[in-house]
Amino acid sequence: MTKMIKRMSLTAIFIAVAFMVVQVISDLYLPTLTSNIIDKGIAQGDIGYIWKMGFMMIGFSFISILAALGNTFLATRESQKLGKSLRSDIYSKVEYFSSNEFDKFGTASLITRTTNDVNQIQMVVQMFLRLMINAPITLIGAIFLAYSKDANLTKIFLFVLPLMIILILFMMFFAVPLFKSMQKKTDRLNLVFREGLTGIRVIRAFNRSKYEADRFDDANQDFIQTSIKVNTIMALMIPLVTVIMSGTNVVIIWFGGHYISTGDLQVGNLIAFMTYAAQILMSFMMLAMIFVFIPRAQASAERINKVLDTKDMIVDPAAPKKIEASNEQASLAFEHVNYRYAGAENLVLEDIDFSSRAGQTVAIIGGTGSGKSTLVSLIPRFYDTEKGAVLVNGQNVKEVEQTELRKQIGFVPQKAVLFTGTIRENMQYGYPDATDEIIWQALETAQAKDFVLEMEDGIDSHVEQGGGNFSGGQRQRLCIARALIKKAAVYVFDDSFSALDFKTDAALRKALKKNITQAVVVIVAQRISTVVDADLILVLDEGKLVGKGTHQELKETCVTYQEIIYSQLKEEEIA
Repeated sequence: MTKMIKRMSLTAIFIAVAFMVVQVISDLYLPTLTSNIIDKGIAQGDIGYIWKMGFMMIGFSFISILAALGNTFLATRESQKLGKSLRSDIYSKVEYFSSNEFDKFGTASLITRTTNDVNQIQMVVQMFLRLMINAPITLIGAIFLAYSKDANLTKIFLFVLPLMIILILFMMFFAVPLFKSMQKKTDRLNLVFREGLTGIRVIRAFNRSKYEADRFDDANQDFIQTSIKVNTIMALMIPLVTVIMSGTNVVIIWFGGHYISTGDLQVGNLIAFMTYAAQILMSFMMLAMIFVFIPRAQASAERINKVLDTKDMIVDPAAPKKIEASNEQASLAFEHVNYRYAGAENLVLEDIDFSSRAGQTVAIIGGTGSGKSTLVSLIPRFYDTEKGAVLVNGQNVKEVEQTELRKQIGFVPQKAVLFTGTIRENMQYGYPDATDEIIWQALETAQAKDFVLEMEDGIDSHVEQGGGNFSGGQRQRLCIARALIKKAAVYVFDDSFSALDFKTDAALRKALKKNITQAVVVIVAQRISTVVDADLILVLDEGKLVGKGTHQELKETCVTYQEIIYSQLKEEEIA
């Protein structure tokens, strides 16, 4: 929490504290004025004094209201600014996470940390600037003023306050662990809910709706039960404190009445003492509320700090080098590259070595899990090599700033991702200054022009979340067009033709060969028909490069490539 508080404006905190001090002083002075009205005004029949004290009470009440408004405004503003800062920092940090960091936290947990955990901290900060300042000042001030009214009655607090402390400790002992466990159960609830939404088609296809509903109900019920327990404990606090306060008032009236009868105490002072007693006990209850919520906010702060303090596995070099812009000298090379996932024993990629230049198409093919996607993820530096080097335009990617490197790469991932908006906005995601002419040219190369023309608004047609209003093949072609708009040195298509029919696949590859002459094209594919025309074909098997060459060369020399051919083509189709 200390790190969080350091983010806040010290000036705003100081002013908020000043407002709160003014409010507390005003509130504490009101019972004394009431006492004076009773003892000096009513008892002596001095109407003028009553009016004078009455106006003073109105004035102090007005001051208290203004101070409370000022404190509330600053407390709310600072807590919201802190929340905004935390959410922005978490988002910015996560944007630079590699896949390894994403796997470490999980998407559902990151969402919870950005929303629920930040909200917990905002709430406690606001409570801190309101109650945590109000309660101790009121407590100390009320005890002092109560003592000034009658020292003997103050001895009652020697019994009442320890009872309140025991009650607070009892509440904290049971409530704090439950509050902490609710954070993890919130993560679990978000995870199950998110999986149910994103996998809705699979769930329905396998008729597992009831199973997933039961799974969500289990997570939901677990969260509900914990929430009921902790809120039941917290709900007990108010009636228990009310009982203690009522009992305290009975004792004060009992002994106060005796002191009045003997002339040792005035009626006004007794009423003021009872008010101060209520303020003392309410201050204790507010402190109890704070001490219950602080551990929960502390747990949230630790979860957020784990994200913010995570060291990026992929960082920019201290003295970055420039990468040459895309031109006829564009090139891509892997020099004896090894890679393994974090914590893994075995290499995912071993001794990958090849080179290509502008105008060439490099195709990567192999069985499932052979490392094809991992290999191309090394080019934009989504992962870092363990050994060897990846060179783009002759420059080691580790020696270049990530933003500069990725300006030279047009990347189309396996999953076609479109953003809510219009086709134009999605196309300009790759090149913000793209004109209509550039967009239509990219759509034509990606074989997407025809179906976009058929749409009523053309490139201004609406795109739903995730591109839900397009078919799988249309989404892929739009994603390919988005990458082609970008003037890059290397274009990477990670199994991006899988949803295309053979005719569209062939037309797209032909268009790429014709229009991209000053860049390297890298295609990851499962189909032989997609890679057959490539200038260089890499055959992967369990992370090793078992074949490298053209279709004709590999057909004669590479056993793995031959197996792929015979698994996809009939004997008479093999040329």
